[in-house]
Amino acid sequence: MSKITLAPVLSSLGEQPMGYRVTVMQAEAQPIAAFRTRMAVRDIPARFKQPLDRVWEFLGQHPNLRTGGHNVFLYRHDMDSAGAMTIDFGVQVASPFEADGDVFCAMTPAGEVAATTHYGSYAGLGSAHEAVHTWMKKNGRIDGGWSWEIYGDWNENPDKLETRILYLLR
Repeated sequence: MSKITLAPVLSSLGEQPMGYRVTVMQAEAQPIAAFRTRMAVRDIPARFKQPLDRVWEFLGQHPNLRTGGHNVFLYRHDMDSAGAMTIDFGVQVASPFEADGDVFCAMTPAGEVAATTHYGSYAGLGSAHEAVHTWMKKNGRIDGGWSWEIYGDWNENPDKLETRILYLLR
């Protein structure tokens, strides 16, 4: 499987607001099997399951693509007046592939990113995003129009959940 390569470029100085450490790194593009939709961020907890289930159904039919990848939510920062944005709900895959119905091959962006890791319940992910936004503002960095979350392995204990958050920088 092709893994995301994150090469440190410049580390942040100490802990960030809310206990998050934000690090600047180079990210390589990574293929994901994805289902694209538009929705408001507030609707994700109630509506992510159906598109993600469709991707997992596709991967069940194409086992050669599946080699242990994690769920990825890829956000295009194109929010409209209703608060909806384009979101690709996906799963890391071994290689690019041809689209099949509503599941297609998307690529995570390549380039310099600001990254942090959230440990704990998904309900707290907003704090990690806020920490990255705060870091960008303090360091004069500009949002590159994309962010994504890479969800670690599932655990029944929410304290053991790990989610990597990355923001493309300009």
